[in-house]
Amino acid sequence: MSGAAEARYSWGGDEHIFVELAESMSLRANFRAMAITTSLRADRPDGVLEICPANASYQVRYDPDVIEPEKLLGHLRDIERKVGDASDFSLATRVVEIPVLYRDPWTTETLMRFRDRHQDPDATDIEYAARINGLADADEFIRVHSGSPWFTSMVGFVAGLPFMYQMVPQERQLVVPKYLRPRTDTPKQTVGHGGCFGCIYSVRGAGGYQMFGITPAPIYDPSQSAPDFADFMVFFRPGDIVRFAPVDRDRYDDLVAEVEAGTFRIRSRPVDFALKPFLDDPDGVNTRLLEVLRAD
Repeated sequence: MSGAAEARYSWGGDEHIFVELAESMSLRANFRAMAITTSLRADRPDGVLEICPANASYQVRYDPDVIEPEKLLGHLRDIERKVGDASDFSLATRVVEIPVLYRDPWTTETLMRFRDRHQDPDATDIEYAARINGLADADEFIRVHSGSPWFTSMVGFVAGLPFMYQMVPQERQLVVPKYLRPRTDTPKQTVGHGGCFGCIYSVRGAGGYQMFGITPAPIYDPSQSAPDFADFMVFFRPGDIVRFAPVDRDRYDDLVAEVEAGTFRIRSRPVDFALKPFLDDPDGVNTRLLEVLRAD
């Protein structure tokens, strides 16, 4: 792997340092952000309050009464030098399975209400996405969308919303533009896509990503009443590797009943992920990642 570009450091008022690692998103840039922020958590100076990785950057909130800003800056630069291009870094993370009812009635009804804001008013979002990606039809699009894992590059914008990057070579990534004008409504737990990023809408609200389906799995629970939220109200963590699992309507309804009964759990398994083996053999690594949950 080639050497990493030097990071750009900026002050955000009296309590934040923003660090830009690259000008554009890539799995390399995001993995470097994961490596640096993981190293910072392991060697966390007193006064560091929050560490927030993002797509190609990260931000640190600190208490200037506890740690001298220039001292913290020097510490971050030291970590950057040690991490380098992150080729030796292995991320302890997890593979999670998200069931998806593609072409569900709720996102379909919603997208039909907003066709005047779409590039192709005569097609559904998934039909449009299939066509512009050179795929035969919606069924083939679903196979491609669910046929490779997705890397959670960051969580935010809306509480609990994961941004996900398809783990395939760039020339094979699904790319779909956002709506020409945002919608004023998106169902909760919609599986969406904008540009090169997939996402899951954690709450109902406005949105501009294309809508492909819906998951019965809650990913945000401020009451922390569901089993997956005993420790935190947000399910996803940066670095999670996602497997989308297509389900039919009967299975979707069964899973919703489990959610309502308080017995539903998102399937997950711990895994170590290193970038270099993936870049050397993405299809082989993806096959092994997808098999992690199938062994149950």
